[in-house]
Amino acid sequence: MNRDKVEVDGMTILLIEDDSAIADVIGRGLSAAGYLVKTAGDGAAGLELALGGSFGAVVLDLMLPKLSGFQVCESLRAAGVSTPVLMLTARDAVRDRVQGLNTGADDYLVKPFDFEELLARVRALLRRDKVNRGKVVRIAHLTLDTDAHAVWIDGQEVDLKPREYALLEALALNEGRVLTRDLIQDRIWDNEESFSNVVDVQIKRLRDKIERPHLPRLIQTVHGLGYSLRRPDYEAR
Repeated sequence: MNRDKVEVDGMTILLIEDDSAIADVIGRGLSAAGYLVKTAGDGAAGLELALGGSFGAVVLDLMLPKLSGFQVCESLRAAGVSTPVLMLTARDAVRDRVQGLNTGADDYLVKPFDFEELLARVRALLRRDKVNRGKVVRIAHLTLDTDAHAVWIDGQEVDLKPREYALLEALALNEGRVLTRDLIQDRIWDNEESFSNVVDVQIKRLRDKIERPHLPRLIQTVHGLGYSLRRPDYEAR
């Protein structure tokens, strides 16, 4: 699979499927349609990827080793992850479809299926999510709603003061870029009088509120320059 392919609207699809033959067909088809694809062969690995990454949609098999599709979907929703989920199953019972939707799946496709139908459903979910999500930014375990000025870490809402939120939003909307202390001070304090280390103090306060011992640090200090918000798997580009 070509990992250097340009993403479609920044979208990467997460495919959680334990049948290697089916995963290969779906993965090749989505890649040919212009999407980047990450795959997992069991529910536990798929859940870990889904919680730690930013995906346009999840294609999720129901019958998986370690964790079922029901359990994966339910765990994602409990953690506040709203990524669209297309659930795949060989079972056509109404109760299974209902259970899948009740655990948070957005759509349901019964095997065997035509790939063109799967692709059409994925595209429909991406369009719907693009309309519904507004200005929601998701970076690893951070979710930020720029309309509501609300922040969640690992699914838990965090109470930030206005300047703390403004600082986090500036970093999140410039993910991977280094923001100098002067730039942050100009953007957040807007020429108001402030002491020389105000940015460093605010960064410490922000870290105290959003960091968790079991989660990787997102706000990185770039010595001699400033600060940058980067997902755990960030690679300099």
